[in-house]
Amino acid sequence: MNKTFGLLYCLKRSKINASGKCPVYLRITVDGKRIEISIKRSVDPARWCTISNAVMGRTEEVKQFNTYLDILKSKVYVCQKDLISDNKEVTAESLKNKFLGIEESSRKIIVIFQNHNNQVKHLVGIEYAKGTLDRYETALKHLQSFIKHKYKVSDVNIKSIDHVFITDFEFYLKKIRGCGHNTSIKYIKNFKKIMNEALAKSWVDRDPFLNYKMSLNEVEREFLSEQEIKVLLNKELQLKQKVFNF
Repeated sequence: MNKTFGLLYCLKRSKINASGKCPVYLRITVDGKRIEISIKRSVDPARWCTISNAVMGRTEEVKQFNTYLDILKSKVYVCQKDLISDNKEVTAESLKNKFLGIEESSRKIIVIFQNHNNQVKHLVGIEYAKGTLDRYETALKHLQSFIKHKYKVSDVNIKSIDHVFITDFEFYLKKIRGCGHNTSIKYIKNFKKIMNEALAKSWVDRDPFLNYKMSLNEVEREFLSEQEIKVLLNKELQLKQKVFNF
């Protein structure tokens, strides 16, 4: 079945920097669904031509910039050809994954994490407490939202996870989700367990947590004041009495 396909460069004018330049994004559209990729370049919006979809000018710098744009477009077309040759569905997301080197695979971190949680769910009360499952579920939700926020996709290949991914996830938990340091580290420890299992099963070639330090901040617990102790001493506790028949 033929799909409509389009490539277009666009400027993010809402993200103009201090130099007055806007970042350039490559927009991939397949059957009306589009996805955008930052090309890590910025241009003066006054020199951008929306008709030619390139920078205006004849300087060597402009020529190099426009050549770079053409190369990236060619790479996307190669990705499209490879997906078709491999009998894989061509979507905006699959093209982006291919373009970024995130290969389509059944071994994706969200799928693996969810399978792990499903197993834990069936073992609640046998090997795990309900609170343990809740923490894993919350950690998974944070990881899902992070991947969507950072990479604009629903899942990533487990082999693409590295030290940068982990540190970015920690930053996301603290800055975007508003989690405290200790809470963030606990979620990352849940994530680390999934990666340890993948490492044991040879699904990844290296441990991405190898040089990542996870240390909890010591929390100072305050002593009860004299007034608080008196309140506890004077509080009446009602205990249900059990009747035993012998």
